[in-house]
Amino acid sequence: AQQPPDSCQTLCRCLEAVKTVKCVDGNLTAVPSDLPPYVRTLLITGSRLARLPAGAFPAQRLPHLSALNLSDNHLRAVEAGALATLPALRQLDLSGNPLVSLSPLAFGEGGSPLEELALRGALRDQGVLLSLAAMLQSGTLRNLSRLELADNGLLLLPAGMFTALPSLRQLDLSNNSLVGLWNVSFQGLGQLQSLDLSGNSLSVLRNGTLSQFRSLPALRRIALGRNTWVCDCAIEDLVAWLKESDQVEGKEALTCSYPEKMLGKALLKMDSSDLDCSVPVDLPSQLQTSYVFLGIVLALIGAIFLLVLYLNRKGIKKWMHNIRDACRDHMEGYHYRYEINADPRLTNLSSNSDV
Repeated sequence: AQQPPDSCQTLCRCLEAVKTVKCVDGNLTAVPSDLPPYVRTLLITGSRLARLPAGAFPAQRLPHLSALNLSDNHLRAVEAGALATLPALRQLDLSGNPLVSLSPLAFGEGGSPLEELALRGALRDQGVLLSLAAMLQSGTLRNLSRLELADNGLLLLPAGMFTALPSLRQLDLSNNSLVGLWNVSFQGLGQLQSLDLSGNSLSVLRNGTLSQFRSLPALRRIALGRNTWVCDCAIEDLVAWLKESDQVEGKEALTCSYPEKMLGKALLKMDSSDLDCSVPVDLPSQLQTSYVFLGIVLALIGAIFLLVLYLNRKGIKKWMHNIRDACRDHMEGYHYRYEINADPRLTNLSSNSDV
């Protein structure tokens, strides 16, 4: 069968002067097999690659390829070893692909020189997110300095996802749906300079997270805009941190989203008198208070019951004597009937008297 035209010269532009190959909107179904060895930058976008199998890039044929853009290709699967034969790869863009499978061994079992990884809009599948976390935690991408995870609708991040990225300088988590960071550890990110959390659904940042931010020596830019801050008692720590920290970019523009009476109020202009702390917002403390109150009520009921018993001790004693006498009479009746039934003479006498 005749192979569809997929060569570099037919469907791509090979620009030797700038060491670049561009394959744009070419309906490629596979990576061209005859890419020139001089290529440093490869752009394949607008095609239908579907999957990136092991050996997708000819082994030892692309020794200088450092920037690979595979965005918007309808790519669904990146298989084990698919990117393992690119010794100079520094930048990879997989954005805009509807990934359903991402092998943690996509870069092979050894370490990768990759420094920048973009996955904008490519992590809609929860399984792919977990696979990415496994890949990052394995230490394969220890050289990664920039990681883009924006526009993925993420609600929560896998615990420990960033613990094996000692070289990370920029982390973009913007335009997701993150509701909290309580299970996210930023420890170990000693080189982190920029953290973008804008455009999420964060309502508060707890002390544990704020302490991590304070402990990162290189972190100088944190973006927190366009989040749904809830201005109740739980936000006091965040407000105090904002007032003392110079890490947050544009912190003057951060405003309350709830409750309605606080809508639009700047976080930096809040003080304790603005917050309604009449209702506990800490559920464990609320439950603890309820248990204490229940214990007090039960203790009072027990004390009242003992007091009633003490005040009616004579009546109770008489009542106990009456019960004892009744039980004694009842038992004597049973004893008398037993003796009659046990003695044949008394049984015959009882029968004759009935006649």
